[in-house]
Amino acid sequence: MERPNGKKTPAQRVSEVVDKTQGSQAWNSIFRPGSVFRKGYTDSPRNRSYVIMNSVLYHLHPVKVKRHAVKVSYTLCLGGLSFFLFILLTITGIFLMFFYRPTAAQAWNDIYTLQTSVAFGLLVRNMHRWAAHLMVLSVFLHMARVFYHGAYKPPREFNWVIGVILLTLTLLLSFTGYLLPWDQLALWAVTVGTNMMGYTPVFGDQVRFVLLGGKEIGTDTLLRWYVLHVLFVPFVTVIFLAIHFWRVRKDGGISGPL
Repeated sequence: MERPNGKKTPAQRVSEVVDKTQGSQAWNSIFRPGSVFRKGYTDSPRNRSYVIMNSVLYHLHPVKVKRHAVKVSYTLCLGGLSFFLFILLTITGIFLMFFYRPTAAQAWNDIYTLQTSVAFGLLVRNMHRWAAHLMVLSVFLHMARVFYHGAYKPPREFNWVIGVILLTLTLLLSFTGYLLPWDQLALWAVTVGTNMMGYTPVFGDQVRFVLLGGKEIGTDTLLRWYVLHVLFVPFVTVIFLAIHFWRVRKDGGISGPL
């Protein structure tokens, strides 16, 4: 209803703006039928599947779930627990990065200051440390469950290889993080680890030189392991996690018992 002078009421103006916005190409591209924001289909099994398969977020979940996948057991959701711990490690790790400087002269003092002078610093560091221990344990138990159930057999053999790579990356994350306090234990761990890598055939000496930043442990050594811990290894892990989740869905969901 317009006013006597022919001007539109505020409610009419708002309604016109909403109609124009919802009719725009940008709106339809985001809130199209099948997106996570809008259903747009009649409720039927076929259309439910279509919505999930056309949504990136929904595609992480299967269209149908087998009974054994939700049955409570000792090994329920070990893979999901490992992923949750990885997310927790990412969040707490970002917090710790604000108070840590990867230099030989400041690393240990920064850890000490974090634990004694930063609000919730000790709590967050302990959460990060225990989550790292639990992630190694949960990934190992997850791999053991897959092996015991024979889930590494066709057609899941490719995803088994991806899982082994993720286990290796988990151990690398744990080892590189162990070195960051740069105390006596870290120095000996670097010494032993790089000496082992030095025996790699053909490229052993080159690998050891790159990881140490020279022929001996020096000022550049800590920075190299820090970059591996907070950037390179997590980035590679995220890529293989995406492939792992994708293959779980393509292989028919979570594997069942023997």
